[in-house]
Amino acid sequence: MTMPHHPDPRPDGTTWEVPATGAARFSWDYDDGRERLLALYQKGKDKQWDAVTRIDWDLETDPDNPLGIPDANLPLYGSRYWDRMSAADRRSLHHHYAAWQFSQFLHGEQGALVCAARIVETVPDLDAKFYSATQAMDEARHVEIYSRFLREKIGMQYPVNPSLQSLLDDTLRDSRWDMPYLGMQVLIEGLALAAFGLLRDVTDEPLPKQILAYVMQDEARHVAFGRMALRDHYRQLTDAERREREEFVIEGCLLMRDRLRGEEVLAGFGVPAAEAAELSEQSEYLQVFRRLLFSRIVPCVKDIGLWGERLQQAYVDMGVFELGDANLDLLMTQDEEIAEQLDARRFAREEAARTAEVAETIANG
Repeated sequence: MTMPHHPDPRPDGTTWEVPATGAARFSWDYDDGRERLLALYQKGKDKQWDAVTRIDWDLETDPDNPLGIPDANLPLYGSRYWDRMSAADRRSLHHHYAAWQFSQFLHGEQGALVCAARIVETVPDLDAKFYSATQAMDEARHVEIYSRFLREKIGMQYPVNPSLQSLLDDTLRDSRWDMPYLGMQVLIEGLALAAFGLLRDVTDEPLPKQILAYVMQDEARHVAFGRMALRDHYRQLTDAERREREEFVIEGCLLMRDRLRGEEVLAGFGVPAAEAAELSEQSEYLQVFRRLLFSRIVPCVKDIGLWGERLQQAYVDMGVFELGDANLDLLMTQDEEIAEQLDARRFAREEAARTAEVAETIANG
């Protein structure tokens, strides 16, 4: 088996420039604003946290499999390539997949940071500016977390996936103020939540599980924000304007379904592109991921009012139309509760340790 070439520890180039279009909008209306959105803004302020202190960075991870992924979740598992691999090759494959996954998480979170800042600048309503300012802080924290994990626990970074970069480019180039909402809050956040949730639920490593749970707690608020703002705005669109946005959603969903599969990792292990695509397509893990992806995106798209005939037919063709009735609120509540449960267990351990320390001190006089 050919050992992989190691990617450059940094993506190609140090910066990527996307020409910004559209207007910066000020609002001189300082009335209270929408009650639901202001309540979310308050929650965004209340739920701020410090990645340095809330996450247990001292937890060790398996250097060969830092995300704790079972062998069966790798697309090469069970193939002729897997059978020919040495134990060292298999460890290297785990390492590279971990680097690829967390690298895409990192790049996506920086995209979310830029989009949140763009929303602050361009959205016409002051209450939306308030909330998106808290989201920008959340996204900065997520970039901090993923970059630190890659640096300290994995030691390797992959460039941004071209399809993810294309989706970010389309989202940021559009001059209409609602497009960063639609591209980021609905499509890219939906993609991230599916990937985060699947990994959170399968990993046996405490540190990445903790990171993913806490990040997803923030993301639940972000999706709620996008739904509120876009639902209000899309009620006012013409049929032609709504169709334009539905076309954007269709293209984004096809891109995420067909081209975000980690095939660049397999190329580094000498797997030809056509075979890498076929192995990825047959992966049970990928099929579960897609189901989770659309269980978060389809009901959100329907909820904000983008549910025209062509979009519905696209979802029928993708085999995900019935997910439009999925309970998105329940999924988001579960994401928040999992993080709260982690906190509760952590606080219980800390309290038990303090109690034991006091008892030992008393016993020792």
